[in-house]
Amino acid sequence: MTTHADHRFSVSIFTSDQAILYCLRALADYSQKTGNTRIVWGGTKRTDWEQNNRTVTFHFSDPSYRDILLATANRVLPAGSWKQVSTSDNNPAKPQG
Repeated sequence: MTTHADHRFSVSIFTSDQAILYCLRALADYSQKTGNTRIVWGGTKRTDWEQNNRTVTFHFSDPSYRDILLATANRVLPAGSWKQVSTSDNNPAKPQG
């Protein structure tokens, strides 16, 4: 099982559409092929999204999983419905709650 410290490969994404937010959360879960998938989308609830100017950050345990999210989102979500803001290879997830 992976820990929060293992999930250091992040991507921050902006969307103004709440439905797209929830699609991205599901795609992030899908993209993390091993370990604790719940860590990936921690801190991306609607309230977090609203407080962070419609931007959320997903944290993966491997950069290839982050790449899967981005490729899958490009493939299945409408063009222009979301935008990649930033990535980091050293941004560990923080425990929620």
